[in-house]
Amino acid sequence: MKSGLIFLLLFFTLFVNGQTPEASRIKGLCVGAPAREDVDEFIALIEKELAPAGLNTLILRVDWGYEYSSHPELVGDHPLQKKDIRKLVKCCKEHAIRLIPQINLLGHQSWATKPGRLLEVYPEFDETPGVKFPEEYQWPNPDGLYCKSYCPLHPDVHRIVFDLVDEIVDVFEADAFHAGMDEVFYLGHKQCPRCNGLDPAVLFAGEVTKIRNHLAESGKELWIWGDRLIDGKTTGIGEWEGSYNNTHRAIDLIPKDVMICDWHYETAHPTPVLFASKGLRVAACPWRDANVAVEQVSLLNLLRKNSSREMAPRYAGMVHTYWSSARSFMDGMAGKTEKALNDPSVKCFRELVKQW
Repeated sequence: MKSGLIFLLLFFTLFVNGQTPEASRIKGLCVGAPAREDVDEFIALIEKELAPAGLNTLILRVDWGYEYSSHPELVGDHPLQKKDIRKLVKCCKEHAIRLIPQINLLGHQSWATKPGRLLEVYPEFDETPGVKFPEEYQWPNPDGLYCKSYCPLHPDVHRIVFDLVDEIVDVFEADAFHAGMDEVFYLGHKQCPRCNGLDPAVLFAGEVTKIRNHLAESGKELWIWGDRLIDGKTTGIGEWEGSYNNTHRAIDLIPKDVMICDWHYETAHPTPVLFASKGLRVAACPWRDANVAVEQVSLLNLLRKNSSREMAPRYAGMVHTYWSSARSFMDGMAGKTEKALNDPSVKCFRELVKQW
C-alpha cells in the first residue's frame, strides 16, 4: 500500500512538472553498421558493455551496406544479409535497446571524388548534374561541392528510396527510421530544371514531410539531424552546424512529431531550446570532445528543471555520434592499440556514459 502511494505521488509529480522519467530518456549511440564478419563481436560488445552501461537507443548507419532485394542494383560491397540483421535485432530486443536504421536521404549522395550508389546508378536524380567530380578533392572549391544531393522533385526518386526505406525498416523490425538530411548545401540549385529558383526552406520541409508521411502510414517515426533547421548566420554557428542557404525556415513547416538529433561538437550550443520551443523533441549529440558532452548533459538537465510541463519532455536525451566504422569503435572500446585506446570519440562516449 505504501509503495503504491509513493508511486502515485512520483507519477503525479512528474506529470505536474512535465519531467521526462529517467528510464524513458534517450541514451543513444549512432555508429556505422558492423561489417558482416564483425556482427558477432559487435553483439558481444552490446551484451558485455553497452547494455550494462545503460544504452537504450542504437542508430546504425546502413546506407548501401545491406543486401536489398527491392533494388539489388544499389547494393554496396560486402553487404549485410538478413540473417546478420536478425542477430542484431534479437540482441537489442533482449536488452531493451531501440534499434534504428539510417540511410542518408536528400544530401550526402556523394563523397569527395565520386558519387554514392544512388547517383551512380541513377545519375538523373542529381540536383547538380553540371558539377563534375574533381580528380583530387579540396575544400573550399569553386563549385561549392561538399556532398551532392538528389533532387527532391524528381518524379521517380521516391519510388526508389522508399522501397529501400521500407525494406530496411522491415528487416530491422524498427519503429523509427533515421533519414540523415544533414549538411545539405545543394538545394534549389540553378542547374536543376525542377528546383531552380524555388525556396530551399519549402523544398527541405517538403522532403522531410514526404518522408515523415510515408513512414507514418505504417506507424513509424522519422529522425533527422537538426543542422539544416538552424540559422547559421544569425546564431553565428556557421554553415556546417547551421544553414547558410535559408533552409532554417523549414523548422516552422515540418510536422511536430519529427525527432531532431541536434549535433554540436565544439561548443554545447543551447539550440535544444530552439527545437523544443517549436514543439519538436530533441536529443543533443556530441562526438569527440568529452567536455562538450558533459556540458550538453548539464544543459539538458538545467532545461528540464526550469521548463514548463509542455517543454520539459521535449528534451529527450543524448545520442553519441561515432563517425567511423563499427570496427574502429570496437577496437577503441577494447583498447586494442595505442591509437584505438586514445580514440577521442570513444573517450567522449565513455565520459558520456558516466553522466547517464
